[in-house]
Amino acid sequence: MSLADELLADLEDDGLGDIEEQQGIDQNEVMEVAVELESVNSRSVRDTAKLLDSAELKAMILEIEKYTSEAQAYNMKGPIEAHPEYKLIVDANNMIAKIDDEIDVIHKYVRDLYSKRFPEMESLIHQPLDYCKTVQLLGNNLEVTRVNLQEFLPAATVMVVSVTASTTQGSPISQEDLDLLLEGCRMVDQLNDMKINILDYVESRMSLVAPNLSVILGSSIAAKMMGVAGGLTSLSKMPACNILVLGSQRKTLTGFSTTTSLPHTGFIFYSDLVQSCNEDIRKKVARLVACKCTLAARVDSFHEHVNSSVGQNLRDEIQQKIDKWQEPPPVKLAKPLPRPDDTIKKRRGGKRVRKQKERYQLTEMRKQANRLTFGEIEEDAYQDDLGLSLGQIGKSNSGKIRGPTVDQRTQVNLSKKLQKRLQTSQVFGGKTSIKSHVSGTASSVAFTPLQGLEIVNPQAAEKKHEKNDGYFSTTASFVNLGKH
Repeated sequence: MSLADELLADLEDDGLGDIEEQQGIDQNEVMEVAVELESVNSRSVRDTAKLLDSAELKAMILEIEKYTSEAQAYNMKGPIEAHPEYKLIVDANNMIAKIDDEIDVIHKYVRDLYSKRFPEMESLIHQPLDYCKTVQLLGNNLEVTRVNLQEFLPAATVMVVSVTASTTQGSPISQEDLDLLLEGCRMVDQLNDMKINILDYVESRMSLVAPNLSVILGSSIAAKMMGVAGGLTSLSKMPACNILVLGSQRKTLTGFSTTTSLPHTGFIFYSDLVQSCNEDIRKKVARLVACKCTLAARVDSFHEHVNSSVGQNLRDEIQQKIDKWQEPPPVKLAKPLPRPDDTIKKRRGGKRVRKQKERYQLTEMRKQANRLTFGEIEEDAYQDDLGLSLGQIGKSNSGKIRGPTVDQRTQVNLSKKLQKRLQTSQVFGGKTSIKSHVSGTASSVAFTPLQGLEIVNPQAAEKKHEKNDGYFSTTASFVNLGKH
């Protein structure tokens, strides 16, 4: 065998060995995963939910039964935190939250197993307790008519479940899985009964520990607030702005909108008193409730008014303000018009009124503009002036736009000499610019209606002064004659 053949044989042997090793590893991994799946499927629900069998829950139930059997007569004179039952109340309130979480875990376990039989029921029944009760009654048989689901489900939901169960795509589950499902459902029932007992105990004791605060918020929320604040004494020392945010949790909204998030909302915001209001005034009501809870906690810390009279009065005040804020606005009534006054009123007369009328009366130019000549086409016939005309303005041959009114009482008296001078200046052509200081445009050429252009003598109209002008002139005055 040559060297090349030996090399190829060695390479083939190495490749086969690697393939066999990889196949062995893959087979081992598949066997381990299969064993894990079998262990998960055969694992009991008690391996996941361990609260029901815990020593903490059993010890608390025993203590609650012990204190429940005793008399409920308290004579507290010191701080409430020093009482031996106070710590049990706070722990019981925290245990209620743990039971709710445990029920959610069992519900998820039951839902995952029962999805093989009825996968659509997860979207029809959302409450964990109702879901487990339905699974316990149905099992592998999905004939809803043979069981009574209307004890805990509404009629509409029962009808939808019945129709969906008849057309489901699920397959029957094994008896082993069915036993695990029923065991989980029984655990949910037991935890729910324990939760009800603990709630009854907390409510009965909170009415003695903090009666006024319990009236406003309820026993459960009052106990939660006391547990977070560190006791009733610490709660009474807090301002209202801090009590409002007790129990608030910061939400991580990475990449999501913060529009629907509610910051600064704690136990008070989710109380029945606030949630029963309209959404637009809930924050306002929560601030009001926080102020009243501060007063109620201070009254309870001094163990005064144990009959919860102060808390009831504060709750009534809150309810009155809520009703006031929620009531619709008053309807605006149509105001009738006043009765017309037809009586004749006295009119003021006198000099002041006459002067005011003269100030606001029409001017002479406005009167001329308002006058129209009958039978003549105005200048606005072709819309040259946008429908406006000047009326009688400019229609006279004087060339004046308007003739100002002359008050005869204030008219200046002209002398006869001045009147004669004015008359002589109005003849044809007027005087030349040589003899008088007039415009150089004066000429002896005149326009007459008969002959057209006519040359006249401007000095012809001037009368020569005669000797007897002093006696027979129209402008002469009387002359005193001497006696001869």
